[in-house]
Amino acid sequence: MLRMIDGLPANVVGVEAVGKVEADDYRTVLDPAVEAAAAHGKVRLLIVLGDEYDGYSAGAAWQDSKLGFGERKAWERIALVTDHERMQDAVGLFAWMVPGELRTFAMAGLDDAVAWLGEAAG
Repeated sequence: MLRMIDGLPANVVGVEAVGKVEADDYRTVLDPAVEAAAAHGKVRLLIVLGDEYDGYSAGAAWQDSKLGFGERKAWERIALVTDHERMQDAVGLFAWMVPGELRTFAMAGLDDAVAWLGEAAG
């Protein structure tokens, strides 16, 4: 499931994956939050895959691949925070497909990721 993260800068949408992420998590949690943010300007997204993360279903993986295509021009920054090496490697392979600027951070760098997302774009 995806759980919203509170207490972030106003221009940042944040989610934490807990357990297995399903397609409905995108439709009911992430997609509406991203659409609302895009209506007010550039989208900055924090994704946290911590110890409680247990993978993506096939449907969730498909929803994830479609996420950036609806509002491509609205994407500004995405920070993936995880210690899961497989996810960090996947981001490295597919970063060229992701709209906006994308960075990965280790779990110990969560505060750095939030600070980067909250910075003025330069």
